[in-house]
Amino acid sequence: MKKVRNSNGPGAVRGFLEGAVFLAVLIGIWEISVDLFEVKAYLLPPPSAIAAELWVSRGELFEHGMITMGEVLWGFLLAVGLGIPVAATIYFSSFAKRTLYPLMVALQSIPKIGLAPIIVVWFGYGLSSKVVMAFLFAFFPVVISTLGGLASTPANMEEHFRALRASALQTFWRLRVPAAMPSFVDGCKVAMPLAVIGAIVGEFVGSNDGLGNLILLATGSSNTPLTFAALLTVTILSLGLFYIVEILGRFVWWRST
Repeated sequence: MKKVRNSNGPGAVRGFLEGAVFLAVLIGIWEISVDLFEVKAYLLPPPSAIAAELWVSRGELFEHGMITMGEVLWGFLLAVGLGIPVAATIYFSSFAKRTLYPLMVALQSIPKIGLAPIIVVWFGYGLSSKVVMAFLFAFFPVVISTLGGLASTPANMEEHFRALRASALQTFWRLRVPAAMPSFVDGCKVAMPLAVIGAIVGEFVGSNDGLGNLILLATGSSNTPLTFAALLTVTILSLGLFYIVEILGRFVWWRST
């Protein structure tokens, strides 16, 4: 059996420290360069100004961040909830594979940003339009990864189940679903940051709150430090949600087999 690398040992701590030092060096170069070349703050604020804005606007950023996170989670859960049955339908039905799958690929090819104004017209400026945008961005990766996982079921295990005369339902739940889980988790890790982008795009097009709306307001008032602070908050939100999926994925114990 392939040996699983322990990600919680001294190597992980060393990797974290190296990353932290590298990031600190980059921030230091940024701070010194802005001061050295006298770059205007409205063009590129120094990290110290962004940090100060983060502290001053922490309440506002948190409030808008929670709204965006709610939109992302609803859109992501909707993508997972619909993506799994759609993937199973395409996998088991040759008719769905000939009709539904090409339609999904075609829809995926449409630029989502172009759809955003129509989505806002259909669903309004409230929560629904942002959830739909997050769903549209996250749905395709979930379907494709789940479909790939179902198709990667080991042939020898299928023969083993046939030899045991397992029913189609037993084969599905006890063999195909476990075999598809690693790919499904990887698809969720791709889909989560995309759901964040979808929600932000929805807020850009039409919203009264959320981090996307805050970025627009800050940019319109030339408050570049607040713009960067909001962008940093979006990044932290996306990273946090990604690692939550990553941690949950570790419970899929058969990933290492």
